[in-house]
Amino acid sequence: MQLTETHRPTLDRALEAIRSREYWSPHPEHPKAYGETGAADGLAAYQALLGHRFELDQPGTDGWTGGEVSPYGPELGIEYPHPDLDVLLPAMRAGMADWRDAGAETRALVCLEILSRISARTHEFAHAVMHTSGQAFMMALQAGGPHAQDRGLEAVAYAYQEQTRTPQSADWSKPQGKREPLELRKVFTAAPRGIALLIGCNTFPTWNGYPGLFASLATGNPVLVKPHPRAVLPLAMTVRIAREVLGEAGFDPNLVALAAEHPGEGIAKTLALRPEIKIIDYTGSTGFGDWLEQHARQAQVYTEKAGVNTVVIDSTDDYRGMLSNLAFSLSLYSGQMCTTPQNLLIPRDGITTDAGPKTYDEVVADLAASVSGLLGDDGRANALLGALVNPDVKARLEAASGLGEVALPSREVAHPEFPDAVVRTPVIVKLDGAKPDDEASFMSECFGPVSFAVAVDSTGDALDLLRRTVRDKGAMTVGAYTTSAETERAVEEVCLEESAQLSLNLTGGVYVNQTAAFSDFHGSGGNPAANAALCDGAFVANRFRVVEVRRQA
Repeated sequence: MQLTETHRPTLDRALEAIRSREYWSPHPEHPKAYGETGAADGLAAYQALLGHRFELDQPGTDGWTGGEVSPYGPELGIEYPHPDLDVLLPAMRAGMADWRDAGAETRALVCLEILSRISARTHEFAHAVMHTSGQAFMMALQAGGPHAQDRGLEAVAYAYQEQTRTPQSADWSKPQGKREPLELRKVFTAAPRGIALLIGCNTFPTWNGYPGLFASLATGNPVLVKPHPRAVLPLAMTVRIAREVLGEAGFDPNLVALAAEHPGEGIAKTLALRPEIKIIDYTGSTGFGDWLEQHARQAQVYTEKAGVNTVVIDSTDDYRGMLSNLAFSLSLYSGQMCTTPQNLLIPRDGITTDAGPKTYDEVVADLAASVSGLLGDDGRANALLGALVNPDVKARLEAASGLGEVALPSREVAHPEFPDAVVRTPVIVKLDGAKPDDEASFMSECFGPVSFAVAVDSTGDALDLLRRTVRDKGAMTVGAYTTSAETERAVEEVCLEESAQLSLNLTGGVYVNQTAAFSDFHGSGGNPAANAALCDGAFVANRFRVVEVRRQA
């Protein structure tokens, strides 16, 4: 495999991008970029997987399991190998020494070949992501394809950078005055920790999965992929491609393996406590994330959990643009993004705008009208909303209307292609920040298409509530709208002190719930929503340790 000629320029460009933070992506977003027959070929390849066993030829298979049902209705009918951990885990360790000794560059280039082959099958992955996560097709293609691939490549670039920070060898000489100097030859090796466990999520199996997978693999660790039971296929496809590339490159394919579970088995908890597992990447509920951090003591644990994302609305010089931007942010993928705003903090006396002063009630009514206008056409609504990923989201949506005055009721949207799809528009509920009962509602994450317009006494009170929210509950994102330099600085100070990523005065085509690889940090790792950021040096540096061997020169 001509890995250096093919992929070294891409690695170098990725290294430059994480230094400059400028826009760059080697993975095209447009569907037509994958050839005239790319769309048809991808659909046919996806359909060929349905109703069959997904063979991986990995050791320790003691049976088969499956049961995925698309949020759009159809059963996938795919069975995956179920692992005998006592056989699989030792097999995964067998190839570690060769993978370690290959060095940081070779590992990075092998990872880039894996990503390249995934990219070539972006349309196939789009259907797999769509029918396991409920994302609309275009979002599944972009977020589940090129954006996820970008995040994987970003992790490889950081991994390479951190591993090559220390030279491979050094000649050390300490002068001794009139005596001969003390001389040593020192060799430094990036030594992997051990098997990494990736616990996949239902909503973004590739986007949230690829950073940990490739960060661990690029730093020399085998990776055991434990997908969410409802979203196995995209990560199973990833594992198959990784195993093929590793084998062709002369390495043990068992460096990457799949751990699909039987219904209700809870294999993640079993795996997390195995002594062979030295790294864990997890995206999901706070409850299990906290459990992992407390109990998986033998492993380095990286978690992305729940948070309460907040937008402070103080004033704006583009009222229509603000409403349009917020409406899109609340609607995209039915609010099923970890970065979707939940709480909109609005002074009860209203705000100043370029369209004149607006009361709290007017701001909420205008936002509701903007969401309704955006989603008024069912075709466009389906393209933005996708489907509700599971019954729990539907239950939370239905319960939200009982929490307060409904400013925007949710409505059912019929899907012309998938009549069984559960598609719902967002609900906006008005709550009062001064009432303890209301606070109990908006101070917990209500994952799904639910937002709370929270009335506060002043912008100062909004900032106090923002600070308390991030400190106590965490936030993946914070947004703010203000024309005041003093207020802008005050919001910045809250986010700097509480370690939350902030977006100010977004009124165009960039949204608070979207982040760009190589430039934006997803989460900070500094508040309860997540203990790591995607992606920075800290996300990769502790996946290996530098081991030194000294010899007398």
